[in-house]
Amino acid sequence: MTVRGLLLLGCGGHARSAANVALACGVTQLVFVDANAKEGERCLGFPLLPDWPSRLPEGWQVLPAAGDNDRRRLQCAQATARGWPLATLIAPTATVGECSDIGAACLIGHHAHIGPAARLGQGCIVNTGAIVEHETVLGAYCHVAINAAVAGRCCLGQAVLIGAGATVIDGLKLGDGVLLGAGACAVSDLAAAGVYLGVPARRAAH
Repeated sequence: MTVRGLLLLGCGGHARSAANVALACGVTQLVFVDANAKEGERCLGFPLLPDWPSRLPEGWQVLPAAGDNDRRRLQCAQATARGWPLATLIAPTATVGECSDIGAACLIGHHAHIGPAARLGQGCIVNTGAIVEHETVLGAYCHVAINAAVAGRCCLGQAVLIGAGATVIDGLKLGDGVLLGAGACAVSDLAAAGVYLGVPARRAAH
């Protein structure tokens, strides 16, 4: 199905990055929605609305565009409740391996790589230059940030955040809600939700 236009939920940094990918994909009609928008305000030159429109034009799709995993989950639920189709964007410069499966409302950024037979749940972000290697599974609403790498055969739970430049070595399991800080390296399973920092990654004190 050809996407005639895109309704982006949010107008923060990630929403702007998502708009850039959409434009690279040839989608030129964009509208942003953000509750804090002021009358007449625009985002990247496109309309910015304070509330959802009453209807979605024919051929348009919705992209939940919050960088925060929990907020993006809520945006997906709100769009689904309206019966509006969720967009999936894959940058033209990204590479996607054979037999991979990318869920609805995912964003694959510029120069990102999805390895063969990888599986991404709904609402995932694989950001600019990030790598999700072969046979790795990302649960719904994960975010692999810029230049981060998740090696092959890993399994990430829901709403996991892999920070900028962080690394997960092959074959590991990360539980729901794990946050691996920027530049950290996970060398063993991280089962419990929480913030993990350093090399090797250790759970941060509360």
